[in-house]
Amino acid sequence: MQTPQLFWLHMLLFMCLCIDPLSGFNATAAKANVGIILDLDGTVGKICKTCISMAIEDFYSNRDYNTMIEPHFRDSRSDVVTAASAAIDLLKNTQVMAIIGPQRSIQADFVIDIGDKVEVPIISTATSPSVSLKNSSYFIRSAWSSSSQVKPIAAIVKKFGWREVVFVYEDSTYGSGLVPYLTVDLLKSNAVISQQSVISSNATEDQIRQELGKLMKMRTRVFVVHMLPGLASRFFKVAKEAGMMGKGYAWLIVDVLTSLLDSMDPQTMEAMQGVIGVKAYVPKSVELINFEKRWRKRFHMENPEMDRTELNIFGLWSYDSITVLAEAIERAGVTSPQFNRSVDGANLTDLGAIGTSLAGPPLLGWIRNHMARGLSGDFNISNGQLQPSAFRIVNVNGGKEISIGFWSEQCGISRELKPYDHQDDCLTGKENLDPIVWPGKENIVPKGWELAVNGEKFRVGVTAKIGFNEFLKVEKNEETGVVQATGFCIDVFEKVWENIPYSVPVEYVALGTEYRSNDEIMQKLDGKDLDAFVADITVTASRSKYIDFTFPYSESGVGIVVPIKPNERKNAWIFMKPLTTGLWLTIGAFVVYTGFVIWVLEHRVNKAFRGPPNQQVGMIFWFSFSTLVFAQREKVRSNLTRFVVIVWVFVVLVLTSSYTANLTSMLTVDQLQPKINSVNDLIKNGEFVGHQIGSFVSEFLTNNGIVESANLRSYSNVDQFHEALSKGSRNGGVGAIIDELPYIRLLLSKHCDKYTMIGPIYPTSGFGFAFPKGSPLVFDVSHEILRLKEDTDLMVRITEKWLGDEKDCPNANGALSKSQRLNLDSFKGLFLIAGVSSTLALAIFLSSFLYENRYLLESTASTKEKLLGLARIFSREKDESLSSKETTHPSEVGISVAASPAMSIPCDQDQGMFSQDEGFSTVEIFVKQRRQETYS
Repeated sequence: MQTPQLFWLHMLLFMCLCIDPLSGFNATAAKANVGIILDLDGTVGKICKTCISMAIEDFYSNRDYNTMIEPHFRDSRSDVVTAASAAIDLLKNTQVMAIIGPQRSIQADFVIDIGDKVEVPIISTATSPSVSLKNSSYFIRSAWSSSSQVKPIAAIVKKFGWREVVFVYEDSTYGSGLVPYLTVDLLKSNAVISQQSVISSNATEDQIRQELGKLMKMRTRVFVVHMLPGLASRFFKVAKEAGMMGKGYAWLIVDVLTSLLDSMDPQTMEAMQGVIGVKAYVPKSVELINFEKRWRKRFHMENPEMDRTELNIFGLWSYDSITVLAEAIERAGVTSPQFNRSVDGANLTDLGAIGTSLAGPPLLGWIRNHMARGLSGDFNISNGQLQPSAFRIVNVNGGKEISIGFWSEQCGISRELKPYDHQDDCLTGKENLDPIVWPGKENIVPKGWELAVNGEKFRVGVTAKIGFNEFLKVEKNEETGVVQATGFCIDVFEKVWENIPYSVPVEYVALGTEYRSNDEIMQKLDGKDLDAFVADITVTASRSKYIDFTFPYSESGVGIVVPIKPNERKNAWIFMKPLTTGLWLTIGAFVVYTGFVIWVLEHRVNKAFRGPPNQQVGMIFWFSFSTLVFAQREKVRSNLTRFVVIVWVFVVLVLTSSYTANLTSMLTVDQLQPKINSVNDLIKNGEFVGHQIGSFVSEFLTNNGIVESANLRSYSNVDQFHEALSKGSRNGGVGAIIDELPYIRLLLSKHCDKYTMIGPIYPTSGFGFAFPKGSPLVFDVSHEILRLKEDTDLMVRITEKWLGDEKDCPNANGALSKSQRLNLDSFKGLFLIAGVSSTLALAIFLSSFLYENRYLLESTASTKEKLLGLARIFSREKDESLSSKETTHPSEVGISVAASPAMSIPCDQDQGMFSQDEGFSTVEIFVKQRRQETYS
């Protein structure tokens, strides 16, 4: 009884499938022929066929319409020629308005050229960026370009700190089209593609195994795979057999592969354990959920043998594409005839016989820029390209894909996908992804770089240089052959290496003295099978052309060391050093001038300023000079004199205080003055300059025009530096040593009392560790160097251990404790006040004196007689007994005059400001008090 029931059930299903699903629709609607080229023997092609059929039914069942798409399916059979033939058949015999497909990029490339020729839109899900829209006007890409997913791939690489990746791709336009885009975006994330592995789409397991053997010998452990599911299935199975799906490896896959993981067999999914992939994100909606239910029933009815297949993004894009096309046809309408045939031809492959489509251009205008909300989300076509939005990041674990996060242009990598208007709420930081299970079921993020392959050690080259063993000393054990390296550079390297997250032992490799310089070694670093080069190597632009340097770990700069002069405290004339010659002469001039002014003001009224000429000249020098060392006891009577003396005492107070302070400094503080003060002195005196053998300093000095090559001499150790500086240029040595600061510090630490640094310090980059070009270790080592330099205590201990303690040499930094001699510029204002005061007092006195003797000046005597008369009056002591109203007649001084009014010369009596009865003059008391304040 059951067998007849099953028979009739199958017959019912067959009849349902044979009935035209569109038979109940508007029979008067204009038919729009649309060609659909799919790989109907493949999973994606069958999924898309079902979605397209359901899209047509859904579109015309929900609205009124005047046109109706009539689909014409063709099977391309995964072949380029078959796809092109199918397109020509659809255009010539069916006269389609548009073509949906083909799926593969290499097939679409041919069909697009045909579409351009006949002006028919080609709507394809070809994702390869090698199929460019720039070369075709009638190509519409109804899928996200593969180039759009390189940003999330690069973001993942950057998130986990990987510096190198190996790109494994299928040998086709689909596979190679992603190379330039991935290269650029990885560079923006501070990573590079270290190796490209190209695998034929028809490769056997042996060929794949051979290629994987090459990859296993590389130290990079991060792989990006871009291939179709068929090849990927074989590839990952062989990779698991080869042990490359275990601990320490990281695998990233991209679309189309990620979107088709559900079509993979269980063995492949098990082999792909720990793989991370990116795929287009499809937002969930009620319409999508309902459609998935209907699609699953229909697909399994049409393909009962494919029970594990699930709906994917390519099916949704096909659904939305046919919906957009149906809307465009409804708006553009159906033309008759549909082609403008210029030539009649029966040849199927003759494109000229097909003509050009009349419906293509208006239809293209409606499709090329279109915005809609479809089952796949925002279905926005701009300039013929479907615009990407967000990507889902998945992790293959336990034979299935698990979502671990998202990537979007606004938020980057995030655990949850926020709407565009909530992009400020993006979850960033280290925990912006769900937990990941890596290959080998590890929870620890792979380092991405294997230092030791098959148990190898990390080989570090060191130079067996002569001299400066404090920086690097290389010794080889004759019995064991083990190379031992010590020194400042080695201590820094080993301390940095302790904190690098790579537990690999270091093996030092001695590089003999056959190399003339570090430059020669570094130029051959790649060819010596070395992983790094450690020495006192300065980072320079020329060297960075063939190696990669880490961040500098030493003090940077090129300094100048010169001998210091003998201690000047033994100089018999050191008391003259505090003031310059110009200031001494100025003080002497003002002593004479001030003494002269005071003598003029006091000569007529003060007996102390009278007497024989030699006594008066002595008084001029005596009075003003004595105030420099003690207070004079001579009384002054004129108020003008008192004014001049007060100002002069103030000047003397400032000068003596400054002189005393500077002399004290010279006698109590070490005076380490260099024999040569600048590079200009070196050049002017023709001094020879020393530097280290093999250093870049020689080239640095000559290229920058600092010192001529003829004046350079090279030495190999600190003792030779000391010997050359001790001899000097005239005795076969040098006048200065110019070298990098670490070597300068070492020299000064051993001969602190003999040499010092002078300026300037020329900027350079300091010492760095060298790695082969492109080494991902440079970043990690540089990071640890920065951390070490921030740990000042540890870095100071290493420096003091090898280069000496700067505390033992307070002048190691080149700071000369030199007291500057006082010059005239420092006291110009003071001397200006003194000069103006004395000159003003002298002018007032002369004006008063001439006014008192105005009748003499008005006389008829000759000028000579008048001057002689004034001189006699000035030299004569002023009679204080006379009344101020009485005058002196010119005849009293031997000058004959005509009748004239009575003349009198006033003689004011001055009691004087200072008196002997007071014990000390006020000036003397003032000076003594100020001196006591100064010395206290």
